[in-house]
Amino acid sequence: MRRLALLSLVSAGAFLCLVPLRAQIPRGGGTPGQGPTTPSTFPGQTPGPGANGSNTPVGTRAPENFPSKIDDRQFTRDAAIAGLSNVELGKLAAEKASSEDIRQFGKQLLDDQTKTNDRLKQVANQQNIAIPDALDSKHQSVIDKIAKLSGPEFDKAFLKQQIKEQEAQVWDFSDEAQRGTDPNVKTFAAGGLPKLQQQLEAAKNLNKSTKKAKGQ
Repeated sequence: MRRLALLSLVSAGAFLCLVPLRAQIPRGGGTPGQGPTTPSTFPGQTPGPGANGSNTPVGTRAPENFPSKIDDRQFTRDAAIAGLSNVELGKLAAEKASSEDIRQFGKQLLDDQTKTNDRLKQVANQQNIAIPDALDSKHQSVIDKIAKLSGPEFDKAFLKQQIKEQEAQVWDFSDEAQRGTDPNVKTFAAGGLPKLQQQLEAAKNLNKSTKKAKGQ
């Protein structure tokens, strides 16, 4: 009888010890002391900062991979070359385009770009930045090839090159306006950007209308 009573007491004590321990174990698994184990994100949702072991969200580049500044002098030199190229393209279009709309566009491009080039020269002089006064061999080669064309072939080549040039300039001017360090160069870029965007849109519209007229 004594043995049975002793065994009953031991069993009761063991049960009482297990009750608080079981209460610490969360449903669904996990570690004692923590809440239920649930995914950190919903299906299809990008994990937030820290989910990949860093402070950078998954699928994005760290901020240090993006340069915070750009070379104002290099931008000024590139803008000068692009400006000279646009002047030559404008002259060609005003003289050789078979479409009246493209000829008018060429005249307007020549006028607008000449004014922009004059403003750029003033900024470059103020900042003591040497800029080219003639086209480089790469741009001159493109101009020479387009100059040899005539009629619809000229129109097509001119618009293609103009769109390419304007897209590059819009990108460069926007970048300088946002991340440049020289206040005068930044102001020039910000001021010239709207006109470049207008020219690009006009060139794209002319390209569309030209293709439509040819049934392309």
